[in-house]
Amino acid sequence: MNKLKLIVNNNFKYKEKFFVKNELKVILNLYAKKVSCGDWKDYSLSVNKKTISFDVYQRASDMPIFRISKNLYPKTKVEKFYVIDKNGNIIKKSENLKNLINRTKWENLKLVE
Repeated sequence: MNKLKLIVNNNFKYKEKFFVKNELKVILNLYAKKVSCGDWKDYSLSVNKKTISFDVYQRASDMPIFRISKNLYPKTKVEKFYVIDKNGNIIKKSENLKNLINRTKWENLKLVE
């Protein structure tokens, strides 16, 4: 049997490969507001070599309607965080996640089906 280890408050060199605690807090605060309004229903996290993204669903069986992504290897500072719509178009980019979420007008974004 494999030995499993629980790592709490880890400070190792791979912490930039995921959302850090403050980034995840900002995203989950937005998610809680949108769920309470009834706009969003479910979420998932997607991880690959270049990005990690918080995917938002209107229904659990659908494709994600929005993705809040963190580029792990940005070419410029502005490309660190971005919001992507259902069609893969980048809506906004920023170097600061909190500013990105606050500047995006989530109410004005309409879903096109």
